[in-house]
Amino acid sequence: MDTPESSGKEHLENITVPSALVSKRFGDDLKGALENGDMVNVLLDWRESLPHPDERVEYEFWTNSNDECGAKCDMQMSFVRDFRGVAQVLEQRGYTQFAPHYITWYCPEAFVLSAQCRSQCINHGRYCAPDPEQDFTTGYDGKDVVVQNLIQICLFKVANESRKPWLWWDYVHDFAIRCPMKEKKYTTDCAHGVIKSLGMDIDKITQCVGDPDADEDNPVLKAEQDAQIGHGARGDVTILPTFVVNNRQYRGKLDKRAVLRAICSGFEETTEPDICLTQDIQTNQCLENNGGCWLDKNTNFTACKDTFRGRVCECPVVNGVKFVGDGYTHCEASGVGRCQINNGGCWKETRNGKSVSNEQAKGCKCPQGFKGDGIHGCEDVDECKERLFCQCKDCSCENTWGSYECGCGGSNMLYMREHDTCISKVATSSVGWGFMWVIFFGLGFAGVGA
Repeated sequence: MDTPESSGKEHLENITVPSALVSKRFGDDLKGALENGDMVNVLLDWRESLPHPDERVEYEFWTNSNDECGAKCDMQMSFVRDFRGVAQVLEQRGYTQFAPHYITWYCPEAFVLSAQCRSQCINHGRYCAPDPEQDFTTGYDGKDVVVQNLIQICLFKVANESRKPWLWWDYVHDFAIRCPMKEKKYTTDCAHGVIKSLGMDIDKITQCVGDPDADEDNPVLKAEQDAQIGHGARGDVTILPTFVVNNRQYRGKLDKRAVLRAICSGFEETTEPDICLTQDIQTNQCLENNGGCWLDKNTNFTACKDTFRGRVCECPVVNGVKFVGDGYTHCEASGVGRCQINNGGCWKETRNGKSVSNEQAKGCKCPQGFKGDGIHGCEDVDECKERLFCQCKDCSCENTWGSYECGCGGSNMLYMREHDTCISKVATSSVGWGFMWVIFFGLGFAGVGA
């Protein structure tokens, strides 16, 4: 690794291998192990190095529209092509808040009128970019790159105001294909053609871009230069491309899987989207021995919840019913709706197509016709043996599961369960002598009274 002051060597910005900063003490330990011939394996794990304060990850992508910078430009476009779909889904579902940024430099005031500054800069030396071919006499100039960067920033700004920030990924992807420098199509007209195809408002974007020849600050590019300066733990952005996740600069490999892992590390535990839990991103610990968490073997309800950082044992919520417990050895349904889940833990049994259970919201109690604790089991009560019913004369009793059947002697008799008695099914028209004597005495008293 050389410094920018070194002459005749490749500089820091041309390093393309993945890199990470470590402490000197740790670096000395690594060198010592290598000198001893030891096998050294280093794992870069971003899961705990990134802050994860809430349910949304905020990330920035510092990039460039230049496509003639060699391996770095090829890597950037390959990443945009692969990551575009993932980025758009995360943004559309509200899991992330994305923002692109572009690095610019300024020309020292003493050289503003020089040919180099006029070819590299816009707005009279305020915003500059290196010549794409490192040759001031051929091809495109640095100012062409600055203008295209500005168009991309303004496109994102307009798209974000219309609540469609993910259109930036479509534009960058299509612009690289339709307007490459090699085919001499890296122009504003070609950019406008891409913008029209996406159905965006060119007038708003043009107004945002402003006049590149004006001798005044461009508010959009001025904001980009201010953002380039480090704030808090993020630090200055000096290398392209650079990813910033939750205000931390990412220094891993710029490919879809590695960047997605870094973004997933920024979610608060148990709030990460499903894409972070796919097999190629992390291992699902709940698949082996249920992660050591509680499991109801009857219903397969489990307290094991897979997260990007590993499993957590947390009693679940099933169909609106919350389970409570430690999550490791015990979980039980609670609340008014708990009887909807596994009968609330109370006894339940089915015989001959007939189900009997206790579905009371308060405790477990055997229903009428059974006795027991209501949890481990309920035993049928023999109403006939215990003479609880069918005590009337000529009544016959037959015990059933959870109930009884009572009958009366003779085919003309009907048992009344509510009154535990038998009545005749046949109505009679005969009048007894007792009833006739009442009538006679009544008439006699009436005559005497008259």
